[in-house]
Amino acid sequence: MGRLNFEKLEVYQLSETVADHVWELVHKWPQFAKSSIGNQLVRSADSIGANIAEGVGQKTTGANKYHVRIARGALYETKHWLRGAYRRDLLSDEQVAELKPLLDELAPRLNAYLNSIGR
Repeated sequence: MGRLNFEKLEVYQLSETVADHVWELVHKWPQFAKSSIGNQLVRSADSIGANIAEGVGQKTTGANKYHVRIARGALYETKHWLRGAYRRDLLSDEQVAELKPLLDELAPRLNAYLNSIGR
């Protein structure tokens, strides 16, 4: 059985969309916000897709699943940082309304992908 091309996975593509959206938001923040909460937020958002990709490259199903679980944790970390950014008036209601559906879609897609590994 050949390895998946992670770039073709819809869950990976959605994670890229989230990470790119986060980058665009944080890029416009004041320097202190960028270097503190922004850095953490971008790193956690980027980590979602990076762990999906790393998992695909692993030799075992168990290792792949492990990395997808890490990706799921990074998604929840991203949500944490977004909540903090909103509370600190770094995100508008409109920006949250754009991101929320993407994040709400990504969690079940990660779970479905996790459940599909090894079948």
